[in-house]
Amino acid sequence: MSGAGLPLRGIQTFVRRSSSLTQQQHQGRQLYGQWLLTDVRRLCSEDVFANTQPLTLEIGFGMGQSLIAMAEAEPERNFIGIEVHRPGLAQVCYEAGRRQLSNLRILEGDALQHLRQYGVAASLDRLQLFFPDPWPKKRHHKRRLVNAENVAFLHTYLRPGGVFHMATDWEPYAQWMLEVMSQAPAYVNLAADGGFHPRPAYRPLTKFEKRGLDSGHGIWDLLFARQD
Repeated sequence: MSGAGLPLRGIQTFVRRSSSLTQQQHQGRQLYGQWLLTDVRRLCSEDVFANTQPLTLEIGFGMGQSLIAMAEAEPERNFIGIEVHRPGLAQVCYEAGRRQLSNLRILEGDALQHLRQYGVAASLDRLQLFFPDPWPKKRHHKRRLVNAENVAFLHTYLRPGGVFHMATDWEPYAQWMLEVMSQAPAYVNLAADGGFHPRPAYRPLTKFEKRGLDSGHGIWDLLFARQD
């Protein structure tokens, strides 16, 4: 075991996908030096941004539409996104360059391992996990990022009162996350009824999500705060 109880080599919770880059993404790759972190010492606002603004870290931002929108809407907040999918990394760099988002940086790789190596205790104001792979087959449930061990590990990096915000469009995973988080020590559910939380205004409604809602599909948000 290593660092806050996380195994050095845990079960992988993601799959790397291989796909070609668009023209925009090729342009984004040319901007890696500005927005992609390659020489990380500590994942905190002081080291990455040279300021003390509240820090949001997003695990698995995909193509990054909502991450870009949030960073643009909240310039008084810092954002770090971690992703394994290279087209997503390149797309975010392209969009960050187009908007000149000085409050955004991204990191390639396994978020849990990066936190284990570079995370700073009580440094995160908000931790985001939006639409993670639900691993629907029962034999794959062990790969779900939200489990008792991982949420205990992530708790270390939230400041007291900091929020772990999850969202999914897969109802069985939503129920799974609610059960895991409700049983996790030192977290409190911010939903008044102890269930799911209305989508906060700061989380953008993506085109993909809107299409799902228009088709009658559900979206479930969960907000749990670190409580000591």
